[in-house]
Amino acid sequence: MTDLAIVTGVPGWLGSNLVQALLKGLPEETTSQSPALLKPQARAVRALCLKGSNTNELAELGSGLSFTNGDLTTGEGLEALTEGARGATVFHVAGVIHPSHGRKEFYDVNFEGTKRLLTAAINAGCKRFIYVSSNSPIGCNTGSQEADMFDEKSPYNPYMHYGRSKKMAEELVNAAGRKSSLETVIIRPPWFYGPRQPLRQTMFFSMIKNGKMPIVGDGENLRSMAYVDNICQGLLLCQQVEQAKGKTYWIADQRPYTMNEIVDTVERVLENDFNIKCSHKRMHLPNLASDVAYIVDSTLQGFGLYHQKFHVLSEMNKNIACKIDLAQTELGYNPQIALEEGMRRSIKWILDHGQTI
Repeated sequence: MTDLAIVTGVPGWLGSNLVQALLKGLPEETTSQSPALLKPQARAVRALCLKGSNTNELAELGSGLSFTNGDLTTGEGLEALTEGARGATVFHVAGVIHPSHGRKEFYDVNFEGTKRLLTAAINAGCKRFIYVSSNSPIGCNTGSQEADMFDEKSPYNPYMHYGRSKKMAEELVNAAGRKSSLETVIIRPPWFYGPRQPLRQTMFFSMIKNGKMPIVGDGENLRSMAYVDNICQGLLLCQQVEQAKGKTYWIADQRPYTMNEIVDTVERVLENDFNIKCSHKRMHLPNLASDVAYIVDSTLQGFGLYHQKFHVLSEMNKNIACKIDLAQTELGYNPQIALEEGMRRSIKWILDHGQTI
């Protein structure tokens, strides 16, 4: 157990689940090979939050959790966040996936924000810095065969400006690990799912229920996904395992899923577990739809703009799949929650929190 952990990206999706895992341990059914992860992993957690964030639910985790208001884009609050943090572990979860202020926001948060946090961590004498990256710096697979799936030796091929900003951040993190006493680790989780999801994920379920989920092409393209507690398991192991320093790991569910399987699974869980009637329809679109969306998306980003729906549609027929062999071998990573159970927990959380699908 470490005395202090610092977490950015709170009260966001992954950041909030990680804070809970650090203070309370992982849920019993989410890990089998590392029972120590079921117990608290930090005596104290400091969470970096944007001013005005709603942290009421997290505050119930107890006095071991404190909040620091700050902003990665200006550096505000970072000195307070890392004050007296010698020997601490920093979990840098915060990042922008879908910017509300155009393309520049990718670089302001994902690159410049990471640079500011690294400097603060080094100056404070923090021990280890664990950076949550993405599949996007590596891009899309060339095909859907196992040989095409990404591993840690796959070359950079960033997918648009989000991918470029995360690649640049990875390079900063690796450089800091080489040039300073700070130990650095990078994880690359793909598509998240699970409790505490943002509203865009609720919309995903509603589209499936109402028969408006687009299936581009034949729907047999592969997507790796990562249940949030599986990611938290990977992060906690990156904190514990000495061998992890200086390394990068893909952290995902045991295997990738086809888009058809993802949609079919959500539909089945909605009906069988929650008695939510589905229309059993799909919006079948030709591959050309994603190709056109890609052109529109890249053109808009070229002008400094961003449109979430075009960006998401541009990826809908792509293979984005990875192997987790290195994490399993070196970290002891063993993801226990797969698609059906993860979606069941995700939907239950939505309904328990008064949202409508």
